[in-house]
Amino acid sequence: MRRFAVQIPASVRVSGIPFEFATQTENISAQGLFFYLDRWMSKGTRVEVMMVFPPQVTFAEPEYVRLQARVVRVEPLTFERVGVAAVIEEHQFLSAPPSAVSGPPKNPCPPSP
Repeated sequence: MRRFAVQIPASVRVSGIPFEFATQTENISAQGLFFYLDRWMSKGTRVEVMMVFPPQVTFAEPEYVRLQARVVRVEPLTFERVGVAAVIEEHQFLSAPPSAVSGPPKNPCPPSP
């Protein structure tokens, strides 16, 4: 499978953690991707990666994509920064930016009467 060395800004969500980690891909193929995170990851961890393939990649309009992936390799660089290789298990092309797809943020506290 051909791997492309392309840096695409992305966000990574880890199950059980309420926020996203900003990153960028180092390379990507039809079956997997590699990126760096400022957080330790364990092999087998499931992650959701959101990114936008730019026109230079799609040769058309930007393409929003959500990937469900599983970490298959972790390469420690420092105590807090690691390289992460993940295999893509599912993908979904989105018709709008991720924030528009998921809707406006929910207010966790209703307004006071």
